[in-house]
Amino acid sequence: MISANLRVPQPLNEPVKSYAPGSAERSELKATLARMAGERPEIPVRIGSKDLRTGKVDTIRSPHRHSQVLGTFHEAGADDATAAITAALAAKRSWSSMAFTDRAAIFLRAAELLTTKYRPLLNAATMLGQSKTAFQAEIDAACEAIDFLRFNVHFAQTLLDQQPLSAPGVWNQTDYRPLDGFVFAIAPFNFTAIALNLCTAPALMGNVVILKPAQTAMLSAHWIMELLREAGLPDGVITMLPGPGPVIGNVVLNHADLGGIHFTGSTNTFNLMWRTVGENISRYRQYPRIVGETGGKDFIFVHPSAADDLDAVATAIVRGGFEFQGQKCSACSRVFVPQSLWPKLKERLVPIIDGLTMGDVADFRNFMGAVIDEKSFANASKYLELAKGPDATVIAGGTADRREGWFIRPTLVQCTTPTHRLMTEEIFAPIVSLVVYPDAQYVETLRACDQAAPYALTGAVFARDRQAIVTASTELRHAAGNFYVNDKPTGAVVGQQPFGGSRASGTNDKAGSMLNLTRWTSPRTIKETLVPPTSVGYPFMSAE
Repeated sequence: MISANLRVPQPLNEPVKSYAPGSAERSELKATLARMAGERPEIPVRIGSKDLRTGKVDTIRSPHRHSQVLGTFHEAGADDATAAITAALAAKRSWSSMAFTDRAAIFLRAAELLTTKYRPLLNAATMLGQSKTAFQAEIDAACEAIDFLRFNVHFAQTLLDQQPLSAPGVWNQTDYRPLDGFVFAIAPFNFTAIALNLCTAPALMGNVVILKPAQTAMLSAHWIMELLREAGLPDGVITMLPGPGPVIGNVVLNHADLGGIHFTGSTNTFNLMWRTVGENISRYRQYPRIVGETGGKDFIFVHPSAADDLDAVATAIVRGGFEFQGQKCSACSRVFVPQSLWPKLKERLVPIIDGLTMGDVADFRNFMGAVIDEKSFANASKYLELAKGPDATVIAGGTADRREGWFIRPTLVQCTTPTHRLMTEEIFAPIVSLVVYPDAQYVETLRACDQAAPYALTGAVFARDRQAIVTASTELRHAAGNFYVNDKPTGAVVGQQPFGGSRASGTNDKAGSMLNLTRWTSPRTIKETLVPPTSVGYPFMSAE
């Protein structure tokens, strides 16, 4: 027992390592990549203290070399999902009653382990299994994941510090309880840090979590669980259930003890889950909290006053649209350019895009890897065909190659209208669409940008004219939950730019801030009267 009001360490954003030639981190990462590429881990289903091998096995492959087997994983079935929920609920009493500082210490230890021992492991797993370059893996699997762990502890303590006023003779308190039941966390393939945060943020607040990782990101999910286990997370607090979404989801979403959903993924999947919850609402012990970050059709809007900033605009389009093969929910996928600037911007963009290198991410000279799997490749290929149809012109790229990996060349397409399918539908591939608008129709085109697509995740404006920036910020106020001025619409940093959008992009509960953590608590108000009244009458009742 420690008699003190303990304070967690002040968080700082984790510095991004460069992996420049000759650096120690480059040598360490290359050695880890070579070793991990030759390993074949057999990843079990993790339920409580048990590692289960169900016998239904799937293969983990590299997207950029689909003949390369990285390991196997056992799929969970319906009975395993039920057993996982039982084990999680059994672990909840001791976990939720553990002091916040003790829970916090586990995740702070995980952060420190990730800065050292696990940094090359999670980075290499993310590179090999999800086809991220060294830099993209570093800013995700290392830095953002570390930031989530450290900053969430700080945000949680700040939340716990929020206490109500007390009148004379009364002591009022707020007790931040975990939700009833368990939280279902559904992770995407594209960000290792998101998979980590989806399960650890609710757990930090005293909840137990069932994690459904993406089957195309199982190698990094395996190392996340190894990290948390070494950090001292008790068995059953976070259970990993690999397997088909419909099989796992059918059990979990129909369970009476479902307390919340923490989701990142497609808008359609989120809609289906929400509908299922609505249909089952009478069976739950409480109304489940539903938190989701879904799709995006993120934009860069260029004003004529950016004439001297075209190098910056071109860099933002290329980095924002093509890094990690455009598979970020924040990726730039549509651009609006004034007629007066298009010729010079085109002169810059085409050679840059044509010169982008792609291939095996273990070759650090490559700017890009492959899209995640055959399904994604086929979907992107359909949009490349659409780009060759009416009202669209391929400006750069436009080809696909599946011989060795799922490679889509970075592609820029000019469309004739903001409502073209390429300008309104989420593609999740390195395909950026562009509309050239008359300079005099700035406001009208801003409104078209706001209304053409159903999403509202990220967006950016490039301008030197301050009034133009103000106008864009006003007209596009509800078009992006994360809005950037003279920058690309990707790269939100925990603690600096809390992330999330609305409309078809999710519930905007801002991962990387205290706002997200409030969703994983069920506050209880406690009033203690220090000297309670002993008579029934009130002064106004006395005789004149």
